[in-house]
Amino acid sequence: MNRYIYRFLLFFAILPGPFALYGIIPDFIGYGHVKPCQQDTLIQQDTLIKNQILYNGKMWSNLYINVKGDQFIFSKEFLQGSLTMNGCYKKNILINYDIYNDELLTLGKNGSIIQLNKEMVDSFTLVFTGKTHKFVNIQEDSLPGIKGYAKMLYRGKSALYVKYKKEIAVLEVDNKFDLFFPTSRIYFLKEGKVHQISSKNDLLKVLREDKIRIKDFIKKNRLKVSIMEPESFITVIRYYDSLSR
Repeated sequence: MNRYIYRFLLFFAILPGPFALYGIIPDFIGYGHVKPCQQDTLIQQDTLIKNQILYNGKMWSNLYINVKGDQFIFSKEFLQGSLTMNGCYKKNILINYDIYNDELLTLGKNGSIIQLNKEMVDSFTLVFTGKTHKFVNIQEDSLPGIKGYAKMLYRGKSALYVKYKKEIAVLEVDNKFDLFFPTSRIYFLKEGKVHQISSKNDLLKVLREDKIRIKDFIKKNRLKVSIMEPESFITVIRYYDSLSR
């Protein structure tokens, strides 16, 4: 066996299993406990391709070529990002996120596309239009109500996530073609309980014990809080976390 592959296999054999999201979140440097992989200077796209068997990835093909639009979160082009698998952090990787199937993809050789094993992925980032977007893989039952990849908008005493999805509208275009259309759901984690938030009023109901102070804060700062802009909830929740009780 090639000695480099042997070393790589040995490295993954001694890694701990996937972490649970609730409690310690091993998603990004600064949020949890992740570590760079050995031989980090070799962490390039070719390295990931050569070791695709170790990731238990499989070949991906587009089953929706006749649907208008695409199934990806930001762009159908592969984007620069980072990846944490079984607590092992890798940077400078080209990846994309298929939000229709909730699967993470990377490039293989000769133009092939590899679908990464979701059970091994802890988290990833994507850089789009100069902004880094952070996603965590929420395992079943770790945060009831959320499952799969979700964008982490905020994490303090409480936490805020958004789950992106695309659906297919049948014969939406000229009564001839199906069409991808985006949807999203916002989730607020308060004292270990997950609440789906569909409006500012939904959030105020969850934070009823501080409702008056929060409404005054929104009004004083002229904040526009809308489901159409999930990031607009961050300032309010950060303020809520700062309140003394």
